Amino acid sequence: MSRADVAAWRARLPAAFGSAPRTRLLRGLGAALFLLWLSWALAQFGFTPRRLWNGLEGLATILRLMVPPSPGAQWAEILQGLAESIAMAFLGTCVAALVAVPLGFLGAGNVVTAWALRFSVRRLFDGFRGIDQLIWALAYVRAVGLGPLAGVLAIATADIAVLAKLYAEAIESIEPRQVEGVTAAGGGWAERLRFGVLPQVLPVMLSQALYFFESNTRSAAILGVVGAGGIGLQISERIRVRAWDEVAFIILLMVVIVATIDWLSARLRKRLIGG
Repeated sequence: MSRADVAAWRARLPAAFGSAPRTRLLRGLGAALFLLWLSWALAQFGFTPRRLWNGLEGLATILRLMVPPSPGAQWAEILQGLAESIAMAFLGTCVAALVAVPLGFLGAGNVVTAWALRFSVRRLFDGFRGIDQLIWALAYVRAVGLGPLAGVLAIATADIAVLAKLYAEAIESIEPRQVEGVTAAGGGWAERLRFGVLPQVLPVMLSQALYFFESNTRSAAILGVVGAGGIGLQISERIRVRAWDEVAFIILLMVVIVATIDWLSARLRKRLIGG
């Protein structure tokens, strides 16, 4: 290929031969502005190399105190807290998944054709998703008192909107020919949902609920810190008295439990979705 051919192709497809000088200049300015903003943000949060080094030294001291992990003398209390955390995650996820199913149908555009209703339901999902589980836990501890009930309600309330949105998106992506077949056979609105829509999305719904159960098992440990039951309260108490060896033992138990639930959930999800 001659230089004339290269020049002709450069004139036809300039983007294939590199960015224009103006584009490179704008990118450089954008990168410089981003670095300036990042430096300003770090300065606002008090980020300094000395402070970071002191924090790493403190973290290293805590890690040294965690070795070797020890259960202490309260085996029964630790096991009860772990059982409460798992039960909170399971019950909260079950309640959220059951409530989210009808809400997911209400938020699906191919099921509810009324734009105003669907828009209102979707915006309700957005509002609830903007509030974290920990905020709900603080509110429910004040409303129903200390204990695992507040944790179950916090997990359920925080997950309902998220699962409902995921369910609505799954319903909107179904194969319409199955619904058309039910309609052609004389099925009504309820029959179309029961035999045309639900069989397609049920494995996805169960798979997502299993994943949320796995995630909520970890979250339940944090909710106990604010008095919502579970193992979190015991972790908080041991951190307060600097019993780091017992904290390490509880963390290791949580890792084993979460890994086991993750393994079981993965196997169930694969069976449900046919993987």
